[in-house]
Amino acid sequence: MLAFCYYPIILSFAATPRVGPGAQRRRQVIVHTNFLAIIFWGIMRLTTLSKRHSSVSLLLACSLTLLLTACADFSGIDPQSKLNDGSKLAAGKALNASSQIAWPTSAWWQVYRDPQLDALVQQAIADSPNLKMAQARIRQATALAGSARSATLPKVGMEASATRGLYSSEYIFPPPLGGSWNWDNEFAVKASYDLDLWDKDRSALESALDTVQVSAAEARSAQLNLEVAVVRGYLQLATQYALRDIAASTLAQQTALADIARRRLGAGLGTRLEVSQAETVLPDAQANIEKIDENIALLRNQIAALSGKGPGSGDAIQRPALAANMIGADHSSSLPIGLPDNVPAHLIGRRPDVIAQRWRVEAMSKNIDVAKASFYPDINISAFIGLQALGFTNFLSAASGVRGAGPAISLPIFDGGRLRANLGAQTAALDGAIESYNNTLVQALQSVADQIVKLKSEQQQRQQSEQALALAGKSYDLAKRGYQAGLTAYINVIQTQLTLLQQQQRVAQTRASYLDSWAQLMQALGGGLGDDLPQPGMTDVTAVDAKK
Repeated sequence: MLAFCYYPIILSFAATPRVGPGAQRRRQVIVHTNFLAIIFWGIMRLTTLSKRHSSVSLLLACSLTLLLTACADFSGIDPQSKLNDGSKLAAGKALNASSQIAWPTSAWWQVYRDPQLDALVQQAIADSPNLKMAQARIRQATALAGSARSATLPKVGMEASATRGLYSSEYIFPPPLGGSWNWDNEFAVKASYDLDLWDKDRSALESALDTVQVSAAEARSAQLNLEVAVVRGYLQLATQYALRDIAASTLAQQTALADIARRRLGAGLGTRLEVSQAETVLPDAQANIEKIDENIALLRNQIAALSGKGPGSGDAIQRPALAANMIGADHSSSLPIGLPDNVPAHLIGRRPDVIAQRWRVEAMSKNIDVAKASFYPDINISAFIGLQALGFTNFLSAASGVRGAGPAISLPIFDGGRLRANLGAQTAALDGAIESYNNTLVQALQSVADQIVKLKSEQQQRQQSEQALALAGKSYDLAKRGYQAGLTAYINVIQTQLTLLQQQQRVAQTRASYLDSWAQLMQALGGGLGDDLPQPGMTDVTAVDAKK
């Protein structure tokens, strides 16, 4: 009879394919099942020796063994997406034609050589509410990983109770206990351990640990975004100051020309029309300065908010020092235009957002393992030892001792498709995570290519605008001298001055745009914040953390 009960297990092992999808999992199921069958056979034999009904024990052992040999059905539920290999994505002319530079460091903004900017970025990193929220998410994910780790460890607890009650004389207790008041006292220490034969708890732990890595990488990505936002806001502030210098200089020149027009009129050399033309542009020039002052105040408030401070903190921001050495004069060419070697292959390990998406894929894949393990039996071993007595007289005596141990087995048989639906949902979630990673990688490469194209174009635009500015300055000087000598009309002065103003503004804006694009290139290359982040496959992070 024992051979008959164990036969289906041997037969199932012989019929299991040795190769093909799921073969390893099926072999694992059969090995564990055979092991458990031996355990139940041993329990049955012990029960027989203790003179219990051997036929009932045999039936229970065979029934449990047959249930444990049930095969999980995963057919038709497989991931449909695949991870893109960054090294195999077409780099394009923009990435291939660029000269090689080093990858950015974590203090990339120091290239602008402005101590105030350095202090503002560090202050934002220390006090930004957004970064503090990101750090809180890391702590939350770490705590959840600790909760998942607890599921892999034994559980030990204590229970104690002392209840005084009136026992019924018409129930199971005969007099004198029945119909009297007495104490029911219990004390027990209980322990349990889930064998986790199918690595369900282990996979859940690994998924939780991967989620910690997701949160850490996302925090770095948030830090990079914050750094870039502060730097770009600061560059805009520097640009507004440069434009204000131009506007103030223009107003001074226009005021001087209006004085010349009035003196010419007084000397009988000019007309009232010339005076009117010269004075008409003065209010607009003053309004332009007021608008620039408004922009400066708004940018100060913006930078203060990024640092987690109130508007009053923005009032303390001084004029950027780089306005004099990078925007007001042609020193912006000192920033190198180029890319590190083999950007498509190395970018996945440099950008925090790409690393975060890769860890999310790992976490989702572990969730699939959890969903598959739910198809198999859950084996829990429990034991208890303690004292139990009515009344306090004999509570601490040896006769009051109780103890026990045994396995608890749960196996899903008919669940209305719940487990398959859950597996399908987790598989779809993995596909979504993979496509999100692919999209992030493609967008990252696009961002790098876009900034290189912009930098090269803006370099040419800056050179051309500076040439145009030099020519406009010569034209304005000639028109002004001609008007002062009475050789040309004032309208020529106005036209050449307007052209000069436009070229001055264009030069300042193209220089500022170049600096801004360089900051965005540093962001596209990861800003040096992804270099030390763990990556899936680089180190066995989950295995190390799981042993803590």
